Amino acid sequence: MLWDNHMHCNFSGDSDANPIDMINASKEKHLSGITFTDHLDIDYPKEYGFFDLDLEHYYPSQHKLAMENSSSNFTILTGLEIGIQPHIKDECNKAINGYPYDFIIGSTHLVDKWDPYFDSFWERDSEENLLKRYYECILENITVFTNFDSVGHLDYAFRYAKSEAVKNNTHKPYADIIDAILERIIKLDKALEVNTAALRKGMKGPNPATSIIKRYRELGGKLITLGADAHTPEDVAADFDRLPEILNNCGFKEFAVYQKRKPMLYPLG
Repeated sequence: MLWDNHMHCNFSGDSDANPIDMINASKEKHLSGITFTDHLDIDYPKEYGFFDLDLEHYYPSQHKLAMENSSSNFTILTGLEIGIQPHIKDECNKAINGYPYDFIIGSTHLVDKWDPYFDSFWERDSEENLLKRYYECILENITVFTNFDSVGHLDYAFRYAKSEAVKNNTHKPYADIIDAILERIIKLDKALEVNTAALRKGMKGPNPATSIIKRYRELGGKLITLGADAHTPEDVAADFDRLPEILNNCGFKEFAVYQKRKPMLYPLG
């Protein structure tokens, strides 16, 4: 009875999904609960234009929906996925502190103003150099900004790498900086998200790779959150059937669900 704690609906610029359809899909898949985490990327390049969020209406609307559709065996929570950049930390804090969100995912979607989702990102340098810089940006972001609960899809940029060999080699070439990121997460007592969207993007494991999840555990990491990064009802809890075995093999028996910004632990089964 898992929870999907990373999903988007039509409040996100890159989703047309009706939140009721996401809720119904979650119930059909026998989840214990979900958290809506719609996108807010402040100062995202206007030519992409995906990640504006109507903060005035988002939390009130989603919280009302949660109150109307939660039950004793199914809980709906409201969170944010916030795109971190050092120069907007004050604006991010203001947005997060404006409403009583349950859960904040801190994600790095931009590398020096470029998004790996777009081909233009990959035309600027070698894949290896760009991906090293991506990890450097994550470390810079979570050093400057800490008002989040879980680090989202740690090796996100690799989803869009052009070379299959590079796409699935997210750890070893960058081991030192990944260790620094994981140590920072642990020092802050934050969670590491395990995101199954990678499996829909041609990767062999979740984001981050299982070797990174194992390393997080070896370094003393205890908190993980689960998310499918669904933007459509069909992708709610996608590949969640694989998570208990993957995470047990990495040394985890529990996962965290954040309610009122506090982690509640549940067995993986």
